[in-house]
Amino acid sequence: MVKMDELQQAHKDLSKGEVILDVRGPDEFAEAHVPGAINIAHDQVHQHVDRLRTYDKVYIHCRSGKRAGIAMEALQRAGLKNLYCIDDSGMEHWVQKGYPVERG
Repeated sequence: MVKMDELQQAHKDLSKGEVILDVRGPDEFAEAHVPGAINIAHDQVHQHVDRLRTYDKVYIHCRSGKRAGIAMEALQRAGLKNLYCIDDSGMEHWVQKGYPVERG
């Protein structure tokens, strides 16, 4: 498990083999998201296992942690081992801390 503050540190040095996966809905993602994050809704992640398998690290987050945990479980059942879940906070914390966001 990773904390949102740790994700902010990782975001600064994100390598090509790492991705931030936002599992909120598309409307929530468009409202504000971590710069460079990809968006796959938590109930759709099982359709993207092959794509997510190509990364060394996949940081999973949502608004507050619940959907990230659900997505993590689904991806673990599919055999992925490259997962880092932020399940105790999420985008609300990111915004409150004043970390950078993208919109749209």
